Amino acid sequence: MNQSLKTVLTATVAATALALPVAAETTIRLSTYVNEADVRYDGFQHFAELVAEKTGGSVEVQIFPSSTLHGWSEGVDALQGGVSDISWIPADERLPCYRVTSLYPAAIDLENQVEMDAAYAVLVRDEAANVGLVPLFNSNYSYDQEWWFEEALDDIGDLQGKQVRSIGPLVSMMIETWGGAPVFVAPKEVFQSAERGVVDGINMGVATYSSWQLWDVMPYMVNASLFYGNIQYMMNKAKFDGLTAEEQAALTEAAMETEIWLKPRYEDWVDQRVGLAVMKGGGAAVSISDEKRTELINSVQGKWNETVTEACGADLSGEILSLFDANAR
Repeated sequence: MNQSLKTVLTATVAATALALPVAAETTIRLSTYVNEADVRYDGFQHFAELVAEKTGGSVEVQIFPSSTLHGWSEGVDALQGGVSDISWIPADERLPCYRVTSLYPAAIDLENQVEMDAAYAVLVRDEAANVGLVPLFNSNYSYDQEWWFEEALDDIGDLQGKQVRSIGPLVSMMIETWGGAPVFVAPKEVFQSAERGVVDGINMGVATYSSWQLWDVMPYMVNASLFYGNIQYMMNKAKFDGLTAEEQAALTEAAMETEIWLKPRYEDWVDQRVGLAVMKGGGAAVSISDEKRTELINSVQGKWNETVTEACGADLSGEILSLFDANAR
């Protein structure tokens, strides 16, 4: 082979190698209960794209929707056992402070939601580290955590023995305080439970409710806006610590940028789902008055604050409650 041909071939091989994508050195499995019809799935895709971009392809995020890796209550176990690397974290007793503050009775001003969520994540970070987890992604659902019934309800504060789907200890206490009976049902099982009369009412986020096409079985929505809600997605701490400092920064930055990117899209998508259900799907949506909202929150907040202090300790509970108060409307 003459020298000029060797030079051309060498240059061609080098250029081809540079053009090929970098093979991921680390794969991260992200588990979520949302399905692919949900706008939050778009958010996770955006997050994965940002991670690939920021790490130069050394880290790949694989998304597993619709609870395909584990059930609703198994987030901590899934992370500790290596079933997933990033998962949503429900109200788990191994995270006592997070358990009673990630859903809190308050009317929250969402203008500074991203900053508020970041501050909250810092406050629960040490508790998460104690069980081998690190908060990564705030999935705020304060905007859309609402209530549904088959028919119009005169007063959500008077449930008259109705069995209502609950997602955690706070909601159970609210339902009981208002004269109902809480029933825990995982998201994927709510449609069948409502259709078969296992529950008379549903507490759930509008996005999840719409994605699972639940307007058909319980079309009457009460827009109450009673919560700060943040189902955090946490990562296995050993997996996170095993990344380079640059990769850790890339994941953290990608999560924050995704939260900012997703917030307006999420709120618009929720509004569209409610509008479509009302206009075309036979649904109805009513909003309670500010006076009624304050009455309902006051009926549970004082008692719940005692639970928060017991679970978090005086100092941490004071910081978290001050954060909520500073962002109340």
